[in-house]
Amino acid sequence: MPQDKQAPTQEQLLVRFGLGLANWSERWFPDPLIFALLGIVVVFLAGLGLHQSAAKLAIQGGRNFWALVPFTMQMVMIIIGGYVVASTPIVYRAIRALAGIPRTPRAAIALVALFSMLTSLISWGLSLIFSGLFVRELAHRVKGMDYRAAGAAAYLGLGAVWAMGLSSSAAMLMATKSAMPPSLFNISGLIPLTQTLFLWQSVATTAILIVLSVLIAYLSTPSPENARTAESYGIPYEPIRSSLNLEHRTKPGEWLEYSPLLTILVAALLCWYLVDVFRTSPQGALAALDLNTYNLMFITVGLLLHWRPKRFMRAVAECIPATGGVLIQFPFYAVIFGMIVGTGIADALARLLASISTHNTYPLLVAIYSAVLGVFIPSGGSKWVIEAPYVLQAANLHQVHLGWVVQIYNASEALPNLVNPFWVLPLLGILKLKARDIVGYGVLQLMVHIPVVFFLCWLFARYIPYLPPVK
Repeated sequence: MPQDKQAPTQEQLLVRFGLGLANWSERWFPDPLIFALLGIVVVFLAGLGLHQSAAKLAIQGGRNFWALVPFTMQMVMIIIGGYVVASTPIVYRAIRALAGIPRTPRAAIALVALFSMLTSLISWGLSLIFSGLFVRELAHRVKGMDYRAAGAAAYLGLGAVWAMGLSSSAAMLMATKSAMPPSLFNISGLIPLTQTLFLWQSVATTAILIVLSVLIAYLSTPSPENARTAESYGIPYEPIRSSLNLEHRTKPGEWLEYSPLLTILVAALLCWYLVDVFRTSPQGALAALDLNTYNLMFITVGLLLHWRPKRFMRAVAECIPATGGVLIQFPFYAVIFGMIVGTGIADALARLLASISTHNTYPLLVAIYSAVLGVFIPSGGSKWVIEAPYVLQAANLHQVHLGWVVQIYNASEALPNLVNPFWVLPLLGILKLKARDIVGYGVLQLMVHIPVVFFLCWLFARYIPYLPPVK
């Protein structure tokens, strides 16, 4: 198109590079389940190379197939909780109000980036849905806004800081004894959120990444003359309000489905319980915020905001397809976990990581390793379950703060999300785009984020003293 030829040369090169990467990944990047299955084969062969018996590897893998069932369900509930809250009428009204603030494309895309990251600190599931709806509203209101850049900004929560917030799979797992396999608990003990998410170093890292990401999104936004708008993609404006309206009740037996009575009673009961959990926690309110409590809070809020059981169940039904990958993949990752922990593989990997690093270089090694592995295993929770045993064991050997190691993992494993199409699928469904349409801007963010994240992981590790595991 003529307008594309007017774009700045540097921006065109970056966009072409991103589009080339996306085209390659769409053609050659297999379904994420393939990586889980390949992981089982690779770990099995590695175990044979480390002189583990084939029978022991197979038995330990199969024995742990169901070991992550509680954790799997907790991940599913994060997706459901985020969706049911984001799709409520009151939240959608807030989205429409926010969409009336920016007047220029640059301001609009910067605002999308900011709220994408802020909401991801609460829930990555909420972030994807909230940001997608926000972009749709802005595309209707702000003329000349580049739809690709806005879509990439909406994904920044998952690509920059989500794992540094309350929906961090790794941090929540380490703070939830019931979700941890016993063998992992024996290595690390319980690591409360005060030693992970709420370390000052973690908060500072998160703030730096948010400011940096918003600035890049703002400066890389094309002018209206060079923009590819939603209209140019043939995407019409579709407000969500119509889908929130319920059809009229036709049967007497349906009256409770349309009445808020049960919603109020059940939500009041759950709120009573949640208040008691935070009030009576012997280690303080933050220590009580584990995966189970966090998910229950979201479900309770979603139930209240939807007001009627019928509307709440409709929202749940709409998001269930997005949970399929988690439901089937996590048991296979548990097989990998079982083979690593149940044999001598974890000890061998811990010794390897310890032998090629020192107390000062170990944080940087973990950051690089986690980022690279994240390209092949696009799931923060399942990948951490695989890495945690030997990564934390080596951290104990080098006396590196275990909570900061969790945060190093969180900050670095999110980096590949900027170019990995796995978690972006719910957002693309809302925006009606393809991954290749937005990944060019993800590459631009990634080029800046990698050195900054690695440097901060190494720098802040120098100011956190080692604490022995608490069991």
